[in-house]
Amino acid sequence: MKTVVVIGGGITGLTTMHYLQKLKREHNLDIQLKLIEKNEQLGGKIKTVRDDEFIIEAGADSMVARHESVMPLVQDLQLEDQLVYNATGISYIYTNDELHPIPADTIFGIPTSVESLYNSTLVSEEGKEAALKDLETKNETFTKESSIGSFLEYFLGKELVEKQIAPVLSGVYSGNIYELTLASTLPYLLDYKNKFGSIIKGLEENKKQFQGASDKKFISFDTGLTAIIDKLEEELTDCTILKGVTTTGVHKENESYQLTFSNHEPIEADYVVLSTPHDVTQRILNHNQLDEDFNEFKNSSLISIYLGFDIPDKELPADGTGFIVSENGNLNCNACTWTSRKWEHTSANHNLLVRLFYKSSSEVFSSLKQMTEDELVEAALADIHKGLGLQGKPKTVQVTNWDDLMPNYHLNHSQAVQSLTENMSALYPNVILAGCSYYGVGIGACIKNGEDTAKEIVNRIME
Repeated sequence: MKTVVVIGGGITGLTTMHYLQKLKREHNLDIQLKLIEKNEQLGGKIKTVRDDEFIIEAGADSMVARHESVMPLVQDLQLEDQLVYNATGISYIYTNDELHPIPADTIFGIPTSVESLYNSTLVSEEGKEAALKDLETKNETFTKESSIGSFLEYFLGKELVEKQIAPVLSGVYSGNIYELTLASTLPYLLDYKNKFGSIIKGLEENKKQFQGASDKKFISFDTGLTAIIDKLEEELTDCTILKGVTTTGVHKENESYQLTFSNHEPIEADYVVLSTPHDVTQRILNHNQLDEDFNEFKNSSLISIYLGFDIPDKELPADGTGFIVSENGNLNCNACTWTSRKWEHTSANHNLLVRLFYKSSSEVFSSLKQMTEDELVEAALADIHKGLGLQGKPKTVQVTNWDDLMPNYHLNHSQAVQSLTENMSALYPNVILAGCSYYGVGIGACIKNGEDTAKEIVNRIME
């Protein structure tokens, strides 16, 4: 009998175990499955908090519906009848003390037509003329390993990128777009540029691909996103789950491994999956030949603040679901989601629930880090008053500090993953790295990574 141990009970680790159990049953494999999680609850960055009126997602708030791996897992778990989709509405950029709608017919703020470009209230006439360079300038130097910020600025101009595209992309990918590659963000933009001679024309030609689910493109569950975590745990009947157990080491012993813990007896394993954050994995392995690789990976921090009011959410700007703050937005927050508008199931009485994001990339973040929770709430209320003109004391507050836990991909990320993977194979055969530190930050990417990891282990077992 082979023993497979997954360390880390976030969505990647749970999905890995789900597909291992499924493949075990399909192939009638004689394997023992164990999942180790240091916290008393599973889910990692998926954490739903509920009170009498509001459903609050302290971590991730949704999944991308059209990601290839999401719906198959939802169907596997028989959760289709609990699905909810985001409400549609205008997203805004807050700049110069005003809300400006992100123009219709844009993808991540990038125009999909010349008409969409000219409809923008965020960009001057000169900036719009500069963006038309995209229609006639060929790509001769950019590859998928190039900076997406440099790529977009070269063809679409600095003003359009700075005022309309960068706030959106930086918000989605939690990083400086000049330090992110096309490969790790929107690789198809390069294909469009090369095939159609224009980013704008390429998006226009492929608009249906994005519009097919463009309105209802995010999904959650009527009781909160933790429903998928709870169902994964419930259905792992062939797996031993140890919660509240902290892993301290992985030690190679001939062809197998001994796993040590601070509060549990050692476990012998033939295959190990480390779906923990890269810095945690580095400490567990404690191998100086891997430190150079691990040190290439970067994390950032995020403070999330929910405020629930006894105010009808209809008092928000019409048809809006939130705003992103530009560099000259004069607010402390980086973005604000009007959660009760975007997700109707989160507010039983249709009262206002908003979520504000404060990122470590912000100049004011260091001062925010020194604040008490009460002081953070006051700062958030000031942003709500200035940004939306709304007054009132919240009846519900949820402050979550994701300290140094947000993967921050950079230009050398893919090379760092490749180097680390090669060195791991030599030093720790059958120990596999998984999770958002390496293979994508969205839930869909984590699910796919988990499924791929399970298949790789089973293939090795069956060789």
